[in-house]
Amino acid sequence: MNIEQQLKERSHNICELCGNTNGLSIYEVPPVDIPNVNNCILVCETCKSQIEKKEQLNPDHWKTLTDTMWSEYPAVQIVAWRMLSRLRNESWAADNLEILYLDDENLEWAKKTGDHEQDGTVQFHQDSNGTRLYDGDTVVLIKTLDVKGSSLSAKLGTVVKNIRLVQDNIEQIEGKVEGQTIVILTKYLRKG
Repeated sequence: MNIEQQLKERSHNICELCGNTNGLSIYEVPPVDIPNVNNCILVCETCKSQIEKKEQLNPDHWKTLTDTMWSEYPAVQIVAWRMLSRLRNESWAADNLEILYLDDENLEWAKKTGDHEQDGTVQFHQDSNGTRLYDGDTVVLIKTLDVKGSSLSAKLGTVVKNIRLVQDNIEQIEGKVEGQTIVILTKYLRKG
């Protein structure tokens, strides 16, 4: 039986964190060298996108951790601990975090990602109007920009198609202007 089948059987085909039944998939609890049933859990799309910081945390969605944090499976306990840590500014999460016990080995595993040191907010690439940007979007420049190290000047109103987000800097995207790839600050563009 493969990992997914084992997780579905173990969880009775529901998200091991919130109990949802739609859009279930495997989440490998980092750090993972070789995925197996002991370091993976079955989660819904909502949980996975918030765990992976692709969406903002919705504290109400995570209130089910009050029950699921007591799972007998360490991988579920660890993700519950990480999410409660990220939500520690919510009184119910702080209360649950105080009573959730992890043995030394599992606590060390839980701390390896550093999630417990961060708050629940997630930063995204946004244009000058606050609209979220995604890889492949089309944007329009709202200011004429001189490109450093080049004689190129990107004019106001220039359309930049198929942008790429700079992964380690939410204030920058990459795009092609007149055939040249340049880095553009998100404050100088709007989603087209």
